[in-house]
Amino acid sequence: ARLVFVSPPDAELLAERLRQVVAAANERLRGMTDERYALEHSDDRGYGEQRGGLSLRIRDDWNGEHRDPATLSGGETFVVSLALALGLADTVAHEAGGTDIDTLFIDEGFGSLDADTLEDVMDTLDSLRDGGRVVGLVSHVPELRSRISTQLEVSKGRNGSTLRPMVSAG
Repeated sequence: ARLVFVSPPDAELLAERLRQVVAAANERLRGMTDERYALEHSDDRGYGEQRGGLSLRIRDDWNGEHRDPATLSGGETFVVSLALALGLADTVAHEAGGTDIDTLFIDEGFGSLDADTLEDVMDTLDSLRDGGRVVGLVSHVPELRSRISTQLEVSKGRNGSTLRPMVSAG
């Protein structure tokens, strides 16, 4: 057996990849935030970074402010994280010659969204489903029940959890 050493990726290469993901994420983020927020790549050194160039800022186009992502509310953080995940999936699909990531699971975060933002996020997820992707949501938010036609209800008991398939009229 041979031992092969691989050098870590060049910071400039990582920064360029991050710019690509941010550009794709912003396409998603605009629709989910009524064109309010945009991500910006920053050359500043972020928390835990030994070198700069891999940080993000949030631009609020409604008031012109720039914010540290740590200042986002729970709902805002959820939406930005979802946009980044979708942007990464879009970037990977583009790199793989158009091969989509067909299945996406999202765990919670919906309870922290206001009604308008929840509607925008659900519209985005509906568009993914309409495009042929499978989108699984893990949530305790009752408002989602009317939007999700096929559901699995998880009930916990003394002998473990049970699953019950449900189909709604929604």
